[in-house]
Amino acid sequence: MSENLSGTVAVVTGASSGIGRATARRLSTAGASVVLVARREDRLQELAARIRADGGDALAIGVDLTDSGAAQAAIERVVTELGRVDTLVNAAGAMLNGPSDESSLAEWDRMVDINLRGLLYVTKAALPHLLSAAESSSRKVADVVNVSSVSGRFAAPGVAVYTATKFAVTSATEAWRQEYTTRNLRFSVIEPGRTESELFDQKAGAAEGFTAMFGEVEALHAEDVAEAAAFIVTNPRRVAVNEIVIRPTDQP
Repeated sequence: MSENLSGTVAVVTGASSGIGRATARRLSTAGASVVLVARREDRLQELAARIRADGGDALAIGVDLTDSGAAQAAIERVVTELGRVDTLVNAAGAMLNGPSDESSLAEWDRMVDINLRGLLYVTKAALPHLLSAAESSSRKVADVVNVSSVSGRFAAPGVAVYTATKFAVTSATEAWRQEYTTRNLRFSVIEPGRTESELFDQKAGAAEGFTAMFGEVEALHAEDVAEAAAFIVTNPRRVAVNEIVIRPTDQP
């Protein structure tokens, strides 16, 4: 039986679009006060206004999480203004795939910075507050949900660095799960297949490359992945959902 998240605070990165945006809205409907984190503050403010209009509570924080100091400051602001962090959903990401000999080091650095370093920085900053919430809240549990990818499960040509970052996210999540499970801090990973999002708009030819590899696929909606995140974090303390793989029905 799912639990209501009233009285909890959920921080969602990458909330300006796609899976992050959909997840923030979904956790708001579950009762959480949501903190919207991304670089594009104008989009965050628009989403925050929509959530408030629907009866929810939202705080928008425009920040570049690849700056460790900025990530720390963002979490400190959350705790100062809202008092706690019960849930962290790391949904920010970049996907700049293509032949490795034609890709730039700047593209590789950007994927490592956003997909991995940013996740590490905000998770590190949030850890003490998540552990405190797990100890003191009536639910007696806190959650980190990391959005990886099916590319965090298998390698493929043309996606070497993206895959490397997602393998790292998946493996780090499992290591953290083992480290913190006895302290009621649950770590979970969601690995979506092709999902309608801005990821495929970040580099020309990305969508065509996917189609060449897998054929025409009816993509997942961001809301499909958000529903999985909500399922994870609304479970009672005794239930830990470690990993969810979601593929479009017609994606091999």
